[in-house]
Amino acid sequence: MFNGKIVIQTLLGLSALGVLIQANAKPVTSLTSNQPNKVLIVLTNHDRLGDTGKKTGFYLSEAAHPHALFAQAGYEVDFVSPTGANAPIDPSSLKLDDPINRQFVENPTVMAEVNDTLAPQEVNPAEYKAILFAGGHGTMWDFPNDRGLAKLTAAIYDRGGIVGAVCHGPAGLVNVRLANGSYLVAGKTVAAFTNEEEAAVGLTKTMPFLLESKLIERGAKHTEAPNFQAHVAVSDRLVTGQNPASATGVAQQMIELLKP
Repeated sequence: MFNGKIVIQTLLGLSALGVLIQANAKPVTSLTSNQPNKVLIVLTNHDRLGDTGKKTGFYLSEAAHPHALFAQAGYEVDFVSPTGANAPIDPSSLKLDDPINRQFVENPTVMAEVNDTLAPQEVNPAEYKAILFAGGHGTMWDFPNDRGLAKLTAAIYDRGGIVGAVCHGPAGLVNVRLANGSYLVAGKTVAAFTNEEEAAVGLTKTMPFLLESKLIERGAKHTEAPNFQAHVAVSDRLVTGQNPASATGVAQQMIELLKP
């Protein structure tokens, strides 16, 4: 329990998926029924893993799995990135024995959109009911200080939309300020790739900052499961997940919040 707020544990039909839901989560009230059923997925453009000489990008399953669920639920999905250019896939995440990942990369329409994403200034926030920041280590470099993404995210949230982020995706939330001047994450319960998980993959010193620490610095109440276990936190209209195993749960909870 966090500051007297009741936290409910559920499983979403996935035996290993932990979900924290604050009892005061608010429904979408300002989105109109005739608004297009559109969702944005945010992808990184950054492809270099610090000074390691290794490639990075967005983590495939953190985009592919939510994309499949949003499409199945009847939502049109667009991709946006900081530059509006190609969004590289982290080579380490190209696990094509996963049928959802394979379907994603073998879909020419989807890959055309990934290779030529929208730029933030090309997006009208009034057209979207939700925005999801997919993770991958690349996000740590280009998400945090992108003013266009921050403005877009705040606009969607302030008008009653849903904001989601998974793994390193919450890097895109650390500098988002709402219309009232407060940080979006301030006072909210969140989950993200933990400091312990970063140490476990040997990248603590490579990262420009530690995501868990930055979220706490911004006033968020960080929660976590054991390393690499699925864990999702729902706080008001913010849905966050700890790691790749949490991507499906984040999308599921966003879809639940989007229901009339």
